[in-house]
This record gives sequence, C-alpha cells and structure tokens, in this order.
Amino acid sequence: MRAPAVYGRERVALLTADEAAALDQRARSELAIPGRALMESAGRAAAEVIDRLHPAGRIVAVVGPGNNGGDALVALRSLATWGREVAWTAVSERSPDHQLLAGADLPRLSADDIDAAFADAAVLIDGILGTGSRGAPRGAAAGVIRRMNESDRPIAALDIPSGVDPTTGEVPGEAVTARATIMFGWPKRGGMFQPGRGRCGRIIAVEIGFPPLRDDEVSATLITPDWARLRVPPRDPDAHKSSVGRVLIIAGRKGMAGAAAIAGRSAVRAGAGLVRLVSDEANRGVIQSLVPEGLFVDRADDHGVAEALEASDAVLVGPGMGTGDADRAFLDGILADLGERGCVLDADALTLLGAADAIEGLDGRFVLTPHAGEMSRITGLAVGDIRRDPLGHAHALAASTAGAVVLLKGAPSLVAAADHPVLVNSVGSSDLAAAAMGDQLGGMIAAFLAAGAPPREAAGLGLFYGGRAAELARRGRGLTPDDIAEHLGAAFDHPGPERPPLELPFVLFDQPARW
Repeated sequence: MRAPAVYGRERVALLTADEAAALDQRARSELAIPGRALMESAGRAAAEVIDRLHPAGRIVAVVGPGNNGGDALVALRSLATWGREVAWTAVSERSPDHQLLAGADLPRLSADDIDAAFADAAVLIDGILGTGSRGAPRGAAAGVIRRMNESDRPIAALDIPSGVDPTTGEVPGEAVTARATIMFGWPKRGGMFQPGRGRCGRIIAVEIGFPPLRDDEVSATLITPDWARLRVPPRDPDAHKSSVGRVLIIAGRKGMAGAAAIAGRSAVRAGAGLVRLVSDEANRGVIQSLVPEGLFVDRADDHGVAEALEASDAVLVGPGMGTGDADRAFLDGILADLGERGCVLDADALTLLGAADAIEGLDGRFVLTPHAGEMSRITGLAVGDIRRDPLGHAHALAASTAGAVVLLKGAPSLVAAADHPVLVNSVGSSDLAAAAMGDQLGGMIAAFLAAGAPPREAAGLGLFYGGRAAELARRGRGLTPDDIAEHLGAAFDHPGPERPPLELPFVLFDQPARW
C-alpha cells in the first residue's frame, strides 16, 4: 500500500494572520467582492469537505460570534439542505447574523443539551474563533473547547483550530484538537508549525474566491508535489554521466567514513552522474565498499583534490570533515578555488565558519544547512528563540549574507533566500529525527545543484524528495538514511497525487496528519 501523500498545487501560499486579513480586505474593498459572498463560498466548501469525510451521522456545530461562526452556520445550512441531520450551539449571546441561515430552521441546542449532543454526533464543527483571535480563549469559549475535546468525537475546525495562534502555532491555553482543519483561501502559517500543527489533524485548504496573490503579499509558500515535480532538472535524451551533474563531496576525517559514504550514496541515488569523495586515506576501504560508484580522492593529495574540484559541477563540504585548524585551512582553500560552482556547507563546515561575520560574504553560490543549534552558534540567538520564529530568523540570516540560501532544519524544515518567499516543506515526519540524515540531505542537494537547479530550488528539492522517500519507505522510527536513498526512485516517480484525493476541484492543498 502506498504511503499517504500530500496533494498541492504548484503555488500554495502560507499566510500569517495579518496577510490573510489583508487579502480578505483587498477582496472586499479593491475588487468589490462582498464579504457575504466569501462567507457563502467558504461555508459551502467546508460543507462539501465535511460531507466527504463524514458521509453519515449527525453534525453539530459550535458557533462563535464572528466570521468563523458565520462560516459554520453556512456550512451547517448547506449540510441540512443536502439531507444531513444537524444542530448548533452558540458560545456567546452575540451570534452571527441569522440571515446566514436563509430562513432554514436549524435546531439550536441549549447549554444543558451540549454534552449529550456532542456524544451522539458523528462530527463536531469548530466555528468558535477564527484567524483574527489572539491569546488564550477565555470564559465560555475555553469551556466549550474543553468539552469538545473531552467528547472524543472527530472535530472539523474551520480555518484554524480555536485556541491555536494562526501565525506562530503557539497554544497559550485551551485549544481544539481537530481531526481535520479546513483552511479558507490558503493554509495558515500557525497550522504548519508545532505545537499548532499537532492540533490540526489533516489540513485541507480550499479556494473560496479570493483574488490571486501578488508576490509582495506572500512571505512564505509551501514546497508541494507539483512545485517539486516541475523543478527537477530535466535530462537530455543523449545525456551522459558528465552532463547530468558531477558532485564533489569533502567529508569524513579519520574514523568518520560513514558520513562521507552516506552523502555519496545519497548523491548517486539523487541522480548525480559522477561522484568524487575527498576523505582521509584511512577511510578509503570503507568508502569504496559502500559507494562503489564513487571515485575516492585522498585528502592529503593536493593535486588530486584540485583536479577533482576542477572536474566537478557542485560541492558538498562538511559532513564529519573535522573542526581543527588544518580543517579550517583546507575549507578556506576549497572556497578560494570554488569558481562559479554551487556549494553546500553542512555540519563541520558551518562550525568552522563559526559566527555570522564569516557568513556575511557568502554569495548566491552557497546553500547553508544548519539545524537550530548550529544556527544558534552562527547568530548568537537562543535555540528557543529560533524555534519560536524559524521563518523570521532564517530569512534574516539569509538577508545578512551576500545572497546565500539558508536551509533551516526542523519540523518542518524551510528554505530562506533574500527577496524571495520562504519555502516551507510539506512532507516528512519525526521519523527523520536520526543521526546522519543531514549527510543524506546534503548529498541530495549537491546532486540537484550539479544538475543545474538554482540553489534555492536545489535545497527545496532535497527537502521534498528526501521527505517523500521517507514516507514511501514506511519504516517508522526505524528509518535510516539508507532507506531514503533506496526509495528516492519511487519518490521521483510518485511525488504525490496530481488531483485532490477528495476529488473536489476547489481543494488547493491536502496534507495528512503530521508528527
């Protein structure tokens, strides 16, 4: 059985609460799209999704006083029109405009009836708080959220689970734990990052009539199957090993042959036509046995290293190479002779470069691949601060360079470059939390660079196809870098469905529950 896959159009924006509000305002003011029309579209789309996910049984909506509650009422009215048994309850005396019911007489529950109605429902609709909410839910909203979660019934949240910050993903108090979250227009950033992601369940983003987003309205976009499928560098019919990308990997001090071998195998599986591995002579036997396709170069052979660099299209430097003075001098020599080649700086190479002042001069040839700890050493920021705002800090680091790309590893990982929206990965899971996965990723990115992908795209492709291969391997917590390498071919063949799994044409993005 094939692993559950993400579906996504080529361009799927990932919006903050402010960006979502600005888009809504532009639709209403500049383009004269009535707010009621948007609400009707959102509610009906939500109803169709809910009907597909839960085709039988009673549906109970919990309705807040704002637009989110209005969306819920429209959804409930549509479901009732289609013959579904429905009921609703309000969390405050101030309810949405009853005209949204269009004359439909939908049963309204009293406070005394709520728990029994929840227990008897096939699904609950969370229409309590929308993307305009801030801080922890209070009063009646907090209480009903707790009762919804305690009912143990599946919950469909509208736009964002109530209690989850739509921009940061923080959960400062009570919050709905949804089985599915139906996001209107575009996914919300807080739904993609922990702990908010864990409250969303399946994320389904639906088109509701918003105008196309301008580039200056988007701070982040998702790396989707369509995005990746369309950016894999093509091969000419008469391609040969030297025309599809030659990779040089500088990795593995004495006793660290594994890092070099994993990166080398990854580059081979990702499509590199020729892979050379520069490492300590003591590692030759291990590396050549594990990567028989690769050409070994003794790191102590200055002439051999120079020839290998000259004959390569892209370079990966860092996995297990060492962090001593001699290693820094060796790295400096490689960077001085790099020419126009793309270069991935990973692991020990990042440690050798050290602080931000050594990063500032790196230009558009470079991809930096830090995890939060390495980024902390580079920037001086606390790891906790980086994790609270990974997009902002990654983009700031990229902007501080002379054009380098920053791939910040996390859950999810992301790619930042100055003057571009941040790319956020949509595949992968905590199964990837294992040693040497960074070596695997670095080899893939180098292979895409060598094949001609621009650095930002090469980084995004490495993230996506590595994550998709991990899904297809289906190893769970036992996942290894070898499993990813072995399943890259299947990932290239099956990056994800080309049509929405629910067979609803207005679905823009559909991601199974994660992490």
